[in-house]
Amino acid sequence: MSIATKLDEVGRPAWIVAMIAGFIIFWPIGLAILAFTIWSGRMGCRSYAYAGYRDERRAWKEAWRERKREMREMFRSERNRFGGAMSTGNSAFDDYKAETLRRLEEEQAEFNEFLENLRRSRDKAEFEQFMQSRRNATTPATTENNGSSNGSNNLEPWRDQSGENNTPNY
Repeated sequence: MSIATKLDEVGRPAWIVAMIAGFIIFWPIGLAILAFTIWSGRMGCRSYAYAGYRDERRAWKEAWRERKREMREMFRSERNRFGGAMSTGNSAFDDYKAETLRRLEEEQAEFNEFLENLRRSRDKAEFEQFMQSRRNATTPATTENNGSSNGSNNLEPWRDQSGENNTPNY
């Protein structure tokens, strides 16, 4: 009696335990057992649960294709092309809706323009403040250094007027 016959008598749990033990002992053994069980069909990997499986799957795929086809046709129709909305049948309401949407789009464009102008003015004010602070920071130091005798310049801001190195210790 072979090992495979003995494991077949116990069933799938025996094959699973043998495969796990094979992986623990030496991984190629576990891999070989896994390949053998799949190839021989002992795990039921190649067989279907029941005979109608293929027919059901084929019917499901066909229904899915039909739904996709219907959606494509709906979006390709003339009424929905270029983002146009479908008519409700009430012309007064359709006119009101079209006017309201046009007005909202105009307001949105105006608001976006307002936000852009606001950003530009804020950026301009921040830049002017930066340039002013830069001008103020360089002007007094230049006048003080022109009259100093230690020869330090603005390129070494870590040195004070006495010439000592005042870098912080971090």
